[in-house]
Amino acid sequence: MVDGTITWGELLGVVSKDLASEQEARWLCEHASGMSSAEFASAMHELVGERSGKALREMVARRLTGEPLQYVMKRWAFRHLDVLVDERVLIPRPETEIVVQTAIELARETMRTSKSKLRIADLGTGSGVIGLSLAGELPRGSTEVWLTDLSADALEVAGANLAGSGFINSDVRIAQGSWFAALPGELKNGFDLIVSNPPYISRTDTAVEKIVCDYEPDIALFAENDGMSAHEQIVTQAQEWLAHGGWLVLEIGHDQGEKVRALLGRNGFKNVQIHQDLAHRDRIAVGQK
Repeated sequence: MVDGTITWGELLGVVSKDLASEQEARWLCEHASGMSSAEFASAMHELVGERSGKALREMVARRLTGEPLQYVMKRWAFRHLDVLVDERVLIPRPETEIVVQTAIELARETMRTSKSKLRIADLGTGSGVIGLSLAGELPRGSTEVWLTDLSADALEVAGANLAGSGFINSDVRIAQGSWFAALPGELKNGFDLIVSNPPYISRTDTAVEKIVCDYEPDIALFAENDGMSAHEQIVTQAQEWLAHGGWLVLEIGHDQGEKVRALLGRNGFKNVQIHQDLAHRDRIAVGQK
């Protein structure tokens, strides 16, 4: 496919046909070339180098087997971040960007009445996109963000993304453990904001796409008790860890709104709200201590 005589423009056409997607072909070509989108647009008549061509062939072959584009590229954009993602973590999704926006709005509201740093936890952080987005989009020096996960593999990815973020290490901390067990006990009653995108798919759900089941980590997707077990663990313990007036923000399944609303109510949360995603489906649950 590449012999040193084909241009990027010609190769883009070939890959577009192979993948039946001009957009995916463009992303892979840009990634293989090491160019930005603007740079690539200006390089259509340049010849493809051997190393770039080899990298592109390998990525196209993997994509044609069905591997998710994000894992093939090992990177993805999430809000203002460009992060490493691979098979050790979930692929960041647009729905989770709305979770982050909800959390940011609550954090800003809290900042108006607080003179100290906000302490934030991102439980089950995976690639770290929720916690790192909060650390990056809220005023520098105004937060202490904890990224936690049970999976050591996931924390390696989160750590790599933290290293590439430019954040001061003391402002973002990483801890391994199951939900709140990862956090130091002396921080109980000290978190202003706890955010999580826990596993919430029922193991009996037949609507899950095959590509999701085949490639993304099972531990980050599926939960027992009809997809509710992780939410139950987090909600029943969150009151011990939140400061007075602190907020809990959870991503939920589209059919779990009323169940999570009731769960929050039973555990003493006030100002409980269920927000919808861009497809107008229940996606975010919010409650205040």
